[in-house]
Amino acid sequence: MTSPGFAKYAWVVAALPIASAGLTLFFGKRTPGRGWIYGVLTVGAGFVLSLLVLWHFVQGGGVYASSVDWFRVGPLRFEIGQYVDGLTAVMLIVVTTVSLCVHVYSIGYMHGDQRFTWFYVVLSIFTFAMLTVVVSDNLFQLLVGWEIMGICSYLLIGHWWEEHVNSSAAIKAFITTKTGDVPFLFGIFVLVVATGTTNIHQIGELVGAGDLSRGVVSAAALLLFGGAIGKSAQFPLHVWLPDAMQGPTPVSALIHAATMVAAGVYLVGRLFEVCVHADPWVLQVVGIVGGITALGAALLGLVQDDIKRVLAYSTISQLAYMVSLMSAGPAGRNAAFFHLFTHAFFKALLFLGSGAVIHAVHSNNMSEMGGLRKPMPITFWTFVIGSAALAGIPPLAGFWSKDELLASASKGHEVVFVVLLLTALVTAFYTTRMVMLTFFGEYRGHGHPHEAPASMTGPLVALAAGTVGVGFLGASFAHAVFFKWVFFEEPEAIRFVPWVAALSTGAALLGVLVGVAVYGRARERDPMLAMGPFTTLLVRKYFMDDLYMKGIVLPVRDKVSAFVYWTNQNVLDGIVNGAARLARWFSRGVNGFDRTVVDGAVNGVAQTAGFTGGLLRYLQSGNVQRYAALLFAGVVVLAVIFTRV
Repeated sequence: MTSPGFAKYAWVVAALPIASAGLTLFFGKRTPGRGWIYGVLTVGAGFVLSLLVLWHFVQGGGVYASSVDWFRVGPLRFEIGQYVDGLTAVMLIVVTTVSLCVHVYSIGYMHGDQRFTWFYVVLSIFTFAMLTVVVSDNLFQLLVGWEIMGICSYLLIGHWWEEHVNSSAAIKAFITTKTGDVPFLFGIFVLVVATGTTNIHQIGELVGAGDLSRGVVSAAALLLFGGAIGKSAQFPLHVWLPDAMQGPTPVSALIHAATMVAAGVYLVGRLFEVCVHADPWVLQVVGIVGGITALGAALLGLVQDDIKRVLAYSTISQLAYMVSLMSAGPAGRNAAFFHLFTHAFFKALLFLGSGAVIHAVHSNNMSEMGGLRKPMPITFWTFVIGSAALAGIPPLAGFWSKDELLASASKGHEVVFVVLLLTALVTAFYTTRMVMLTFFGEYRGHGHPHEAPASMTGPLVALAAGTVGVGFLGASFAHAVFFKWVFFEEPEAIRFVPWVAALSTGAALLGVLVGVAVYGRARERDPMLAMGPFTTLLVRKYFMDDLYMKGIVLPVRDKVSAFVYWTNQNVLDGIVNGAARLARWFSRGVNGFDRTVVDGAVNGVAQTAGFTGGLLRYLQSGNVQRYAALLFAGVVVLAVIFTRV
């Protein structure tokens, strides 16, 4: 048995951000820089420790698991623990890398914000929550991290809550993701009741051994997938993510690159045994949902003017790539996780690059940008690198991971393969459109654009370097090594398939060339907004928001309003009127008691005092003879009393 090495300290990586949150909350405003130093140092330390955890597996180390009892409910034990394998180690690297870049980037981007310190507090808690999901060895601990992420996303998206559109976006994100969390919670209950344990690894073993009926496993798999649909913004619960762009750009990078939206994919992969041993149609449902979302979201990216919304729909589409390939079995799972790994780098780069552009021109709209490659050269070149990776241009990270995905889909999943190949073409086109509208042509905005400060361009350069380098882990010479780190087994061989690589590269290049041809010269009107009904369909987002608003939100709101009105008229008013009548009865009783008892007692005492005073008035006459007679009578009475006794 190998030594656990640094793997046993994986829990420290998750604990550091929550310690940072406490320090920032209590001491941040009294610290120079208003507290960002705590987040940067702790997440930086977590990144270094994550590298050491990964090094344990590079050297051939094994899985490490440990836990302590939390509490018991009958025979069921609730624990707090960690399960550290290669997948955990790789995800720790991804989360800490992106979070560190976001923490540093936010120093410049959020400078002067009135809630700067609070922003860093919530940012640290959010990082802690995602790391908790990654290291958790049981479902309830994972659920805690999962729900904390949801709360923090609400707070971060609505950071500038004074504007109604921001607070509405935060509420929409919270309610939509909670809708997916309901089946996720029931899925956990099904697995826990069926297996008698909350431990994820033990559940996988029991399901893999066939100890559970396939019907129960299928029900659990579908319910858990509901949670993934909500968190990873898959159809039909994808509508929250584009609106979440109302939050600060660093939040968009953190939520939409490596953390919250990746949690759903991570969940499906971590509980993959449940999906594999369910009825075959369950994975087919997963593939269908992923395929619809991938192409549908890519098409919506064609007509967006807000640069962050383009990237938001891109995120939905890329996550759908991963989800759809989960239906291809272990090989698809491996490729999906590799794309999750590479996507985190180039998508964080693109979001932070868009933030630098927004910071310079004070607008999110590409129609108010243009010509920024000259005043913003660092942002331009790093953004181009991220865009090329997103489009799948070799030899950048996106090419290698997309090639893995398409190669997996080409073996027995032809429909998924065609859909994803078409999506790659559309992705390359809207990515080129984004770059051309933002950085080429004449500047169409106001003011004087300028390059972002070093605290913002530094993370861009670091992520660009990662975007160039991490893809080679999926090349043929490193493929087996990388996946052995992650899965501790020989993955199903995904060899370099020349015709697949040629098709994916051809689709990407075709999309780029068409994009350059269409947007290579200045236009007063975007051609994508002049396609009649098709443009209307895309601009209205397939009428999904209208359907939810008119079919669910407004009717529910009207019902609630009617119920509140009825309750107010029939229940609350009745209670108030009854209370008023009771108060009148009580006041009358008090008044009667006061008049009859209290006033009667007082008047009686007064009358008695007056009567006795009247008697004494006759005695106190001032006549000496009368006093002497009374004194003699008194002496006689006393003498009689004493002599008789």
